[in-house]
Amino acid sequence: MKLNYKRTVLIGFAFLSICAFWQFYDNEIPKILKYSFGLGETATGIVMALDNVFALFLLPLFGNLSDHTDSKIGKRMPYILVGTALSVVLLYALIAVARKSGNLLLFMFGLLFILFAMGIYRSPAVSLMPDLTPAPLRSAGNAIINLMGTVGGIFVLIMTKVLLKEAEDPAKTDYMPFIISIIICMVVSVVILFFTINEKKIKKEVEEQGGLKSFGEAFDEKTSEDGEGISGEETNGKMPAEVRRSLIFLLISVFFWFTAYNAVTTAFSRFVGVVWDLHNNDYATCLLVATVAATLSYIPIAYISGKIGRKKTILCGIVFMAASYIITGLYPHFSASINIFFAIVGIGWAAINVNSYPMVVEMCKAGEIGKYTGTYYTFSMAAQVFTPVFSGYLLEHISYKTLFPYAFIFSVLAFLTMLLVKHGDARPDMKGNILENFDVDD
Repeated sequence: MKLNYKRTVLIGFAFLSICAFWQFYDNEIPKILKYSFGLGETATGIVMALDNVFALFLLPLFGNLSDHTDSKIGKRMPYILVGTALSVVLLYALIAVARKSGNLLLFMFGLLFILFAMGIYRSPAVSLMPDLTPAPLRSAGNAIINLMGTVGGIFVLIMTKVLLKEAEDPAKTDYMPFIISIIICMVVSVVILFFTINEKKIKKEVEEQGGLKSFGEAFDEKTSEDGEGISGEETNGKMPAEVRRSLIFLLISVFFWFTAYNAVTTAFSRFVGVVWDLHNNDYATCLLVATVAATLSYIPIAYISGKIGRKKTILCGIVFMAASYIITGLYPHFSASINIFFAIVGIGWAAINVNSYPMVVEMCKAGEIGKYTGTYYTFSMAAQVFTPVFSGYLLEHISYKTLFPYAFIFSVLAFLTMLLVKHGDARPDMKGNILENFDVDD
């Protein structure tokens, strides 16, 4: 059984559109709140957390709804199309109308509406890959999906450098060319997805090949097909206690590493100005280095996880990131060598992202992928509710220099809880040499 790389790339266009939006949101919304509306760091952190509060409810809701949807164009596609259409219209209005009005209340309403629209299709879009990919190949599939997501992130970072020229008064910066480029990217991506992926046809083909049976399908048996024991207990179709414990520790780990990573991505655009005296969007270069490193490492990491397992690969990724955080935090001023550590952060984050979500869906049944996708995002979003507020308070009331030690501490906590995860580590059969793993089924 081989991964269909061409099809997975096309499925990944949905995630590309999502990541393009979030790259803009994480980098620029805090600056707009600060410079256009005069919010302090703590208030900005609270506003940045509101989108994640929304997500805590919306992502499980729409993930579960899409599990039970049966339309002519599939389970997930209706949500992707509606969510994208609403998002691009609202994004344009947010910048062209709400920001220019100078009315904070109008801007906040605009933010809430666009976050609702994004919430409609995030879980369904992410669920599409495991829906249409054989269970043992989902780490490799997730590598491709994340690669497509980073392509979206790279596009936005490049557009930041090319189209977003900061004015002497940051409140007067012209965002419209930049926003139009993001809208075009999102629309084109979803159009490509819609016209190339026949969700119902592909799922039927994969089911006929017996490819959708994951560890979660074995709950009616005493042991799973991949050899992971469930203690000989009768499960009656329910998740066994020890598998549930593994799932809980995995989700806690997700919370911890997102707490660390999101603190850096959210505050970095301001950190570089305050601590390193970098201005005119020069922060984008460091983030671009991390994103490119992640992009280049997704496929090799998928191969490595096939050899040593998902859990060990994630643990290595956490070590890479934790070490890079603490070393970067020791720099008193910017140096080109910092880019090396941002590249290592990118590689570490890729190692985590390639494997963590497939471990979650490995523990569920095929008909519950949307539900567990929503659960995965509940924990990642809970971290992103907590971390902008808590880290924002530390930045404002103690020092911006707390940013990287903060990220290091939560990375260590993620490592410790990840050690307690015992399930979800399915590994595909590897071929004789690395090149055979890149075969593409037409």
